Amino acid sequence: MKLATFTQGGATRIGVVVDDSIVDLATAAPELPRDMTAFIVAGARAAERAMDAGKSSTNRIALKSVRLEAPIARPPEFLAIGLNYADHVEETKMKRPEFPMFFNKQSSCVTGPYDPIHLPRVSSALDYEGELGFVIGRRCRHVPRDRAHEVIAGYVIVNDVSVRDWQRRAPTMTLGKSFDTHGPVGPWIVTPDEIGDPHQLDLRTFVNGEQRQHSNTRNLIFDCFAQVETLSTVFTLLPGTIVSTGTPGGVAAAMNPPKWLRAGDVVRIEIEKIGKLENKVIEEPAGTDLI
Repeated sequence: MKLATFTQGGATRIGVVVDDSIVDLATAAPELPRDMTAFIVAGARAAERAMDAGKSSTNRIALKSVRLEAPIARPPEFLAIGLNYADHVEETKMKRPEFPMFFNKQSSCVTGPYDPIHLPRVSSALDYEGELGFVIGRRCRHVPRDRAHEVIAGYVIVNDVSVRDWQRRAPTMTLGKSFDTHGPVGPWIVTPDEIGDPHQLDLRTFVNGEQRQHSNTRNLIFDCFAQVETLSTVFTLLPGTIVSTGTPGGVAAAMNPPKWLRAGDVVRIEIEKIGKLENKVIEEPAGTDLI
């Protein structure tokens, strides 16, 4: 099942994607929550009801007539991991990590699957990172690796957009990973039954049609389930939390000279069984000022 957050006619709601259309759950299953995080919290019964509605409803809306939003606009936590593909470790000339290198992206950076990415006024070192992400499905702590699949609600694509000079200014990396619009997520949440093994998914990143990254999630150093185990050992994971699992080699920063993103560039990330993100880079608008 593909679960999407979409806007139509000025109203934002959730639905089930079926082929090139979407079933509006506000109409097909009005008893269900209208917000994706609340829907996830509602658990298995809500998911079963949504699946039934997706199969049985004949009242469908064409996908091309709606605006797809980030499936979860403000996740309670947005976590990511560095140096998690061997080829990316090699291109950075850094040591392969013996323990996962987690960091935070501020949830305010989340943006939609087709929304623009801002080129910051304060930097030109703008980079892409195509990544598989997963969404936590229920409150959990101390989850062993062999049960981690039980707490994952589904999978998404993430562009872990990075401002490299700001990333390097502090060891936490948070500032360089959290600029507004630097967390495209989507295009929807694909439930585990449709994904199968999340560690057998092809991933590609393109800039203006030029392939920059190509790998498979089988090459993750610390896989999705190991990441759940590590994170949940330290703190409680909350429903709706997004974890981005790392990027393969091919980032702009590793090229000589670096091929930084520029205004007008289009970044497309494709992951097998999920879909694609496609985001255009634009100059940071003056309207973002609050003073």
